[in-house]
Formats: sequence, C-alpha cells, structure tokens
Amino acid sequence: MAGFAYDSGADGAMVLRGVPVDPHPPVTPNVAGSVRRVPSLASTTLLLLAQQLGHPVAYREEKSGALVQDVVPVPALHTDQSNAGAVELLMHTENAFHPYLPDFVLLLCVRADPADAAGLRVASIRRAMPLLDDRTVATLREPRFRTSPPSSFGELAEVQVGPVLRGAIDDPDLCVDFAVTRAVDSEAADALRRLDQALREVTHEIRLQAGDLAVVDNRVSVHGRTAYHPRFDGTDRWLHRAYVHVDLRKSRRLRPSNGPVLDSRQ
Repeated sequence: MAGFAYDSGADGAMVLRGVPVDPHPPVTPNVAGSVRRVPSLASTTLLLLAQQLGHPVAYREEKSGALVQDVVPVPALHTDQSNAGAVELLMHTENAFHPYLPDFVLLLCVRADPADAAGLRVASIRRAMPLLDDRTVATLREPRFRTSPPSSFGELAEVQVGPVLRGAIDDPDLCVDFAVTRAVDSEAADALRRLDQALREVTHEIRLQAGDLAVVDNRVSVHGRTAYHPRFDGTDRWLHRAYVHVDLRKSRRLRPSNGPVLDSRQ
C-alpha cells in the first residue's frame, strides 16, 4: 500500500483480494445516507488499510461526515448520478468540485451484485494522455471549466472556473466529473469531449466480489459504474467507501478541532 501511495502506476488503481469481511453480512441497507458508525470486521479493516495510504477523512455535508460510508442502491434514488443510483454512473473524479478533494478513494466489497452486472469502471489520464493532441491538452490546462457541487455543500455553490488538467507537464493531475463539469466556451467543450473519448478508450471494468478492495488514485484516475438492476430485497451490492488525504494539513481550515471531518461552513 505504501508503494502505491508513492506511485500508483499507469492505471492509477489497484485491487486487493481476500480482504477480511464478514462471510455472512446482514441484509444490504437501502436507505439514503447509510453509514457505518459501529465497528465491524469490514469497516475496521478498511480504515486500517486506508491509514497505509495517508489520513482517512470525511465531509460533514456528505453522509453526515462518517469515515466509513455505504455505497448501496436506494429505491427513491435509483436513477440518480450518485452512489445511491443504479443507472450508469458517469466517469468522475470523486468530489471534483471541492478544493480539498480526496487523494484516494477506497471501495471494499461487502456483498457482490448477485446478478454480477454492476461493474466498477476506472480510467487513468496516464493511459489517456498519448491519445490527446497538444492543442487539446493545452486547452484542458486552461481555466475554462466549471464543476458544480451538490447543494448540500452550501458555500461551495459558487465554484470558480478552473482547469481539468494541472500540475506536471508529463504527469498531470486530472479533475473532472462528466456529469457536472461544463466548459465555458465551444473550444473547451470540444476538448472536454475529446478527453471523454480518450478515457473511454482506456477504461477497464472490474466486477468486485466480497473481500475485494479497489483503491483509486483520485488525483490521476476517474471512476464510474455500469448500470445494474437492484432487487431491494437485502441481497443487493454493498460496498464500504473511505476517503484518504495524503497531506492532512492542507485542509486544516475546514477541519474543526483538527479532526478528520471537513466542514465547508468553517
């Protein structure tokens, strides 16, 4: 894990198999905002592994600031572009709108989709860069894109225009959410479409089974999910999710009492 934190490789993601989880988990929850506040084998293991990458964090406005969150289908939200939906979830950087987005996203499978239809999709800008021409890359590096946050994040509702690619020329960071990132002009919109196509060409799909832990480097990779058909009978796909910051100090102004939960109202 420590080596992955230093260099997540060309794919910017990995899967650890055989992570300890309850062999007989309770029924899959199907309510909005479901989280883990009582320790279990899976949630404890997830946080222990997360600490090998950095510092587990959460966001007060998201799932009430719980460090371990459930990713499960919710009947009233099954058509949403969110972790509670069951439609195709478009590729995205996790919390792309936030000034202190996670460095890593961890997804631990507690129960697999019984129909084996729900697939985690991952794509890395490291794989996509050779497919982009110089002008497209230059445009993506300019502040010509706006990513909207959910209304729950309050003061973050007014997001500044910024780039999609930033950082090192030969190994840039990627920050985009194809559901809510919008270009401010036609040339930028064309560049965003070309980026989307390039990422689609290098996307790989993972069918997570119980005990599989997917770790996504949120700085260089986007992820999404295929559509599937939940049963809402207690046997649906169930993941535990955790976020990690490598440098906890950067977000200090949003973490009351120097705790692990960011609060945008600070």
